[in-house]
Amino acid sequence: MANPFVHVELNTTDVAKAKAFYGALFNWKLEEIPTGPTGPYTLIQVGEGTGGGMQKMPIPNMPSQWLPYVLVDDVKKSTDKARSLGAQVIADSVEVPGRGKFSVVTDPTGASVAMFQPA
Repeated sequence: MANPFVHVELNTTDVAKAKAFYGALFNWKLEEIPTGPTGPYTLIQVGEGTGGGMQKMPIPNMPSQWLPYVLVDDVKKSTDKARSLGAQVIADSVEVPGRGKFSVVTDPTGASVAMFQPA
């Protein structure tokens, strides 16, 4: 499939509660890694299939929500294309050291999606 989902991220208001719930529900392996001033990031390792992560919701007063990441060849071009199609750009070409770049857009219907370009 072109442009598969490659990562799914939970931005949550309560990381500890989310880790307890999803770890028990799905038996996911959860690994906390340091990420600097934004706080720790928890990798979700599912065995087979698309893994993900969870972190404290970075936007004040927003409810917890899942964010899917789609693989792209060029995050800048894909973000510009999304903008030209009516998307609102929430995060534009954010560097993840040693891993790649991502952007987050909200489509014209209000749904959010991230695009990821590996390093």
